[in-house]
Amino acid sequence: MSQPAHPPSEATEPETPHLDFAGTTPYEDYVKADVLTHLQHTLSDDPGEMVFLVTTQVMELWFTVVVHEWETAARALREDRVPVAIDALKRSVRELEALNASWKPLAALTPAQFNSYRSALGEGSGFQSAMYRRMEFLLGEKSASMLVPHRGAPRVHAELEKALHEPSLYDEVVRLLARHGHPVPREVLQRDVSLRHQPSEAVEAAWTAVYSGDQDAELARLGEALTDVAELVWRWRNDHLVATRRAMGAKPGTGGSAGVAWLEKRAQKNVFPELWTARSHV
Repeated sequence: MSQPAHPPSEATEPETPHLDFAGTTPYEDYVKADVLTHLQHTLSDDPGEMVFLVTTQVMELWFTVVVHEWETAARALREDRVPVAIDALKRSVRELEALNASWKPLAALTPAQFNSYRSALGEGSGFQSAMYRRMEFLLGEKSASMLVPHRGAPRVHAELEKALHEPSLYDEVVRLLARHGHPVPREVLQRDVSLRHQPSEAVEAAWTAVYSGDQDAELARLGEALTDVAELVWRWRNDHLVATRRAMGAKPGTGGSAGVAWLEKRAQKNVFPELWTARSHV
């Protein structure tokens, strides 16, 4: 008589993952972790510089992701695929939250701590970030003068120049409002998109109508997604201002900027301004 089969032991060891690869691992091939973790070349002996450098590099990666999302949203709006645009904007909200959290390692720097490696920055300054500039351009904050620092980098300069002359994310939003029957003037729709967006009473009236009625719930959802983005951009600017004020007070910034004074001016500006002012008329 045959013996009954024994059930497998609950303590059976899990299978060992595949460990032997001919070259680099598939993970490395995809993520390029070895490249990323060897891009840190500090210029001082201060241990805090490593934190500053890595945090700044992480910010650049988040800028890249956010630009991708906003370009996806702009393209979807151009093609009247509003749900796709809203999804991209909502993803960017989570990414902006992660980006804003990047200030935490730097937010408590004392002047002495920052000064210990500040000279390593030389004339380097965050306003020279090309990817951050592309973010600002997508928000409608256009300025041809901001291409000047990148004249020595042909590829970067070309990408920025292209972004300067393309409609911003908000330009695409305003055009969508017009296609949905809101009376946006021709001079707004056909404006020179290489210039900074200027608040329009007609666009404000369009958003007032969107928020006052229930006829176009999709546009209202778009407006709220854009407002979430705008709020987090405002928080980014204010966190930057506070971190800078704490680390260096009112001294001139690196790269010849006005430091805190320049950041204060930036922090006072609303992104997508008509979305905010329209609320007073609802």
